[in-house]
Amino acid sequence: MRKTNTQLIKSDELTWGIKHEAIATIYKGAILPLLTYGAPVWIEAMNFEHNRQKYIRVQGLINIRMAKAFRTTSSEALCMLTGMTTILIKVEEETAHYKIKQKFGHRNIEWDCDVEIQNWPHPAEFGTIHEVVGNEKTSIQVYTDGSKQEQGVGSGAVIFKKK
Repeated sequence: MRKTNTQLIKSDELTWGIKHEAIATIYKGAILPLLTYGAPVWIEAMNFEHNRQKYIRVQGLINIRMAKAFRTTSSEALCMLTGMTTILIKVEEETAHYKIKQKFGHRNIEWDCDVEIQNWPHPAEFGTIHEVVGNEKTSIQVYTDGSKQEQGVGSGAVIFKKK
């Protein structure tokens, strides 16, 4: 880890800085897999504060380079600035994925994962809310035409009852 960070610092000085996207690619493709390797085996070690601090420190060093921030910036703020998930959450996520695969095999199982902002679905495409009241099932579709008025953006709703 220290060697990788040293190389990032050297290249930072020589080329007027590596772009945020390049550092993010290095972090996601090389550093994060190293940090989470074997997580299900040693996840219990994260119960100790000194182990958690070591991981947070490694991620903080990378995030400082990515955000071009001061060393005194908190790790939570750095994660917000760079858009990276906290390393402790990533370790827990890897452990959960491993346990799911062990329990259910390698079937197609959908779970939440990071999605780049530009790939987020448009809210109008997924605006159906299903609500169950007793034996009655209803669905509400909320929509807007995007027009803006003095009070804000208007919206409408259609309620469908199914029996």
